[in-house]
Amino acid sequence: MAYFVHALRTLMGLLLRRPILGTCVIPVLADGSIVLVRRRDNGLWSLPGGIIDWGEDVITAATRELKEEAGLETLGLERLVGVYSQPGRDPRFHSVCITVAVRVAGKPYAADPREVLAAQAFAPAALPWDSLSHDHLQHLQDFFKGETVLA
Repeated sequence: MAYFVHALRTLMGLLLRRPILGTCVIPVLADGSIVLVRRRDNGLWSLPGGIIDWGEDVITAATRELKEEAGLETLGLERLVGVYSQPGRDPRFHSVCITVAVRVAGKPYAADPREVLAAQAFAPAALPWDSLSHDHLQHLQDFFKGETVLA
């Protein structure tokens, strides 16, 4: 019995005490504008994204999240921007975020009103730098510098 309890605790630790893997998307429209979504939970602007589901690869999850949150179609991967893993980057839990920039088509809208209050395209000079959620300021700065980071 003691062995079973120890094994169960070890298994639960392996399953529950690990960072969650997610993706963030920097959606770039044909005119060069960037689409952001306004989060319902904190009212701040954010990159579309979310948790990678079991059986998904990163680009499939990014494409799904972008469609679910902003109603946009992914045309193709532009580049990997970075992997962001600081424990405090997401105030809800420890998550590792793989951020990609993609070319997109469509008119942004709040496709999931349970999570998103608004979706809007911003010219690079008009991005709401002071109203970004999580660590998305760093993601966008790295994107505009043309860097690929491991942070």
